Amino acid sequence: SKLLEFSVVLLGTTVTFQTIAQIGLQGVAFILIQMSLTIIFAYLIGKKLAFSDNMSLLMAGGNAVCGSSAIASIAPAIQADEEEKGQIITLVNLLGTVLMLTLPILSGILYGTNLLARSALIGGTLQSVGQVVASANMVNENAVQLAMLFKIMRIVLLVAVVYLFGRFKQSKTAESEAELVKVTKKSSALPWYVVGFFIACVFNSLIHFPVVISETAHFFSSWFEITALAAIGLRLDFKKFFQEGKRFLIYGLSVGTVQVVLAILLLALLQF
Repeated sequence: SKLLEFSVVLLGTTVTFQTIAQIGLQGVAFILIQMSLTIIFAYLIGKKLAFSDNMSLLMAGGNAVCGSSAIASIAPAIQADEEEKGQIITLVNLLGTVLMLTLPILSGILYGTNLLARSALIGGTLQSVGQVVASANMVNENAVQLAMLFKIMRIVLLVAVVYLFGRFKQSKTAESEAELVKVTKKSSALPWYVVGFFIACVFNSLIHFPVVISETAHFFSSWFEITALAAIGLRLDFKKFFQEGKRFLIYGLSVGTVQVVLAILLLALLQF
């Protein structure tokens, strides 16, 4: 149950603020707007399809930030249970797999040799780091580096997303202003692993960990995540998941479509 939390902390050792600066203000604006709109639309679509607040928030965060790692970070902050977390992780990973295979083709049709735009579409849309790397590799090696810059920007914003989601959930569940103050005082602290992620990122930005440390941390982070996801899968009631199949399918396809369309419109608006 703790492996996903350790995975999030280790992910911070692979990120630096200096790396993010390479995508420029144009790239930062793209990611900030894309993430914000993805969260809003994913939440609203979830509520329209009668999903709970927790599942809608997990879907929004998982798609906007970094898939399973984001869901693992957000779940405790909004008091989501294991079943909610497991179902959304399954849905987000299925959606990510579909997009991973289709975005290289779509980006080639839309942007041709414009490597920056193709990388922004892939790195600004796909859910997990592995999916970004695999998808960008279908373009070329340079696309992997560029796409990862956009992806890293999203990962760094994980701390802000977890905090804001936690406060949003508190405001939704508090029955009175007095209760809201009590709950906020009791649970205003960020989860330890989100704080750990941010501290690791800051240290890596200031002193630059040796490559061997970053690569080792990334290796263990990936395996912790894989093991934890397998464990969640063992506890996931797939029968119930498939009973909701049509509704889940509509949710996943709707969020994925909106996410890609938003990215394409923003890339055109920001003149990539």
